[in-house]
Amino acid sequence: MKNASVILHRKNTTQTLTHPKFYGLQSQIQALKQFSELLSSKSRASDFKEVCQLAIQQNPWFTEASIQAAIQAWEHALQPASIEKWLGAYSAVSNQKRVGLILAGNIPLVGLHDLICVLVSGHKAVVKTASDDSILMRWVVALLQQAHLAWESQIEFTEKMTGIDAIIATGSNNSSRYFEYYFKDIPHIIRKNRNSVAVLTGTENDETLMELGKDVFDYFGLGCRNVSKVYLPVAADPTRLLQVWEPYRANLLSHNRYFNNFEYHLALLMVNRVKHYTNNALILLESEQIASPVSMLHFEFYSDVAALEQQLAAQRDQIQCVLAMNGHFKGSLPFGQSQQPELWDYADGIDSLAFLTQQV
Repeated sequence: MKNASVILHRKNTTQTLTHPKFYGLQSQIQALKQFSELLSSKSRASDFKEVCQLAIQQNPWFTEASIQAAIQAWEHALQPASIEKWLGAYSAVSNQKRVGLILAGNIPLVGLHDLICVLVSGHKAVVKTASDDSILMRWVVALLQQAHLAWESQIEFTEKMTGIDAIIATGSNNSSRYFEYYFKDIPHIIRKNRNSVAVLTGTENDETLMELGKDVFDYFGLGCRNVSKVYLPVAADPTRLLQVWEPYRANLLSHNRYFNNFEYHLALLMVNRVKHYTNNALILLESEQIASPVSMLHFEFYSDVAALEQQLAAQRDQIQCVLAMNGHFKGSLPFGQSQQPELWDYADGIDSLAFLTQQV
């Protein structure tokens, strides 16, 4: 197919773009639908257990249940109507560039959204997988390439980021400083550490709090969308959370790394005589800090909702999601939904597709 000049319309902007193999929006939509079907069928095949075991050997924080949970979250996101709604905001792909992707590996397939964004934008993805999540990513890349012929040539794995035109890099607060310096001369998205928080009203029933437990305990709390801190109304009893979340205890303690973290942090608190609460699986600690270690959940009391809104707004660069009962708090998601993002729920609130189609 010859080069085709196309017009991109996004948020009242217009830009002339060229792509050497322009397959069109409908082709991209159909490819994602095909990928979703492959992901669903292949992850339920008997030989996928072997893939899971290899991935778990590479990253002991992974479990077969967490891998399947990540895949189910993608099956939810890749519903046909969601794909069309997401890509329907864009009328074309851009001139193909080499876009570097430095992926995280804290939870299974956490870098998949960035990869899909690069593919559907028409660019070539130059991928550096996380050292502890390369097996699953290479497995899912094979499915992407099977779903769409054009994507076979749009993915390249690398260990060194050279010859790239733009980059999306995910890392820690420390590594982000290095990324920002090293890639300062090309378009970039650099992600740092973030955590999620939950705001309680004190009127939640046990069933609602169990939903919040998913936001706290899924993936052992390692994701940026996991809740690391809860805000409680004054006079609320924090130990109620420990009582309601008792059913999660056995699964948490059966994981060796989680249990070791729990024992370590509990011992530190006890030796230093720091007030805390525990059900021998989770530690509740009153703290102003948003981020909390594995096996620990911070909490803070509040008395005024408006003041809390201002407080969280001032800390927005540390927060990925805010969770609340029925999503009642300003800008919040309902409990239990933190690890079920939609395709348009971009990390750090940065529209990756707009970046890839307008700035790269």
